Amino acid sequence: MVIKVPATSANLGPGFDALGLALSLYNEVEVTRAKFSSIAIFGEGEDNIKLKKNNLFLSVFNEIYSELTGKKDTFRIIFKNQIPFSRGLGSSSAVITSAIAAAYATAEFKVDKNIILNKALIYENHPDNIAPATLGGFVSSVVSKNQVTHIKKFIKDDIKAVVVIPDKPMSTKESRTKLPKSYLMSECVNNLAHASFLTACFFEERYELLKVAAKDMMHEDIRMKSLPELFDVRKTAYENGALMSTLSGSGSTMLNISYKNDASNLKEKLKDKFKSFRVEILSFDNDGFIIKS
Repeated sequence: MVIKVPATSANLGPGFDALGLALSLYNEVEVTRAKFSSIAIFGEGEDNIKLKKNNLFLSVFNEIYSELTGKKDTFRIIFKNQIPFSRGLGSSSAVITSAIAAAYATAEFKVDKNIILNKALIYENHPDNIAPATLGGFVSSVVSKNQVTHIKKFIKDDIKAVVVIPDKPMSTKESRTKLPKSYLMSECVNNLAHASFLTACFFEERYELLKVAAKDMMHEDIRMKSLPELFDVRKTAYENGALMSTLSGSGSTMLNISYKNDASNLKEKLKDKFKSFRVEILSFDNDGFIIKS
């Protein structure tokens, strides 16, 4: 079987650990029964020897497959990776959700997306990335009693993501250590108000208000200080037609959203100014992971 899973962008400014969306950048994994266990990696991570020795997909897949079947079978697993590692594009969530879904499919169990999502919560303790990786679209999620409750919005093709991917990674774990242990009431109220407003903007398709909605006071600027060029990326994006410019997840990627007709110009302006960074125009994925065969 082959499973295809999208990249994701989480937080979206004020929606810390709660909001996320899926992007048309994909990892594909092919799983075949074999006499011996083996893996091959193409694309992102193909030169990383550690990924073959300590592979998160294999660990999660084997654990779930064994749980479902009571067996420890052997497989040939081939990865075709497009999602960069440690760039805030949900690479680990893509691995986790695809591994669980692949285990269910290979074990010949029904692949129910709600079950997959809640299983993924065991490995990723907040739903902002795993929800859009599973469901696609723009997703607002809450966790209650170890279960994810979510609402998804289909994103039309009239807006695009223009992502700026620096040549430097950012560690989510490390960046979290830089965040305050407590926040002022005003900071909390700001994020509650703006995250609520941002969600309304997506559901009502009021994209012209996204810049107002995207103001964060909890994490974004603190994380961006470790790569100060990101402040200039945001400034340049807003000067050239971006509707919204936020840190993607914990970084280092910046997610810029623009109207479809403005995306090419925005890409060129960003590419011209930040020559060492990768700049791509991406559509939004509305399917989440799919099993192709």
